[in-house]
Amino acid sequence: MLENHQGEILVAKRAEHKHLGGMWEFPGGKVEEGETQLQALIRESKEEIDFDLPTAEPLITTIHEYEDLILSLDVWYYKANNPKVHPNEGQPLKWVKHSELKNLGMPEADKPTIKAIENITSS
Repeated sequence: MLENHQGEILVAKRAEHKHLGGMWEFPGGKVEEGETQLQALIRESKEEIDFDLPTAEPLITTIHEYEDLILSLDVWYYKANNPKVHPNEGQPLKWVKHSELKNLGMPEADKPTIKAIENITSS
């Protein structure tokens, strides 16, 4: 999860043909064989949003069961000063205030992450 200097969080719109297509999500992806979670996040950040992520801190790990799959999500947090991002996969990107995440139309699996974000920003 990437936050900018204005306290906004970056979200990406899932492709229509993918699972939960058309919903907004936090950019990221799968860990490949031989990668740590942080290495995967750094690679995915470059591949998906053309952002050179220097590091990140673990935020929350959740497991969510959908009817057709079980997801284990390891969400990491990084706050950047004026980050420049580009949608390498053609997906819409936008920066949103923390308070807008609840009403954005995000997958159920992201609800614990949204709550964790609220906890960081209220402290």
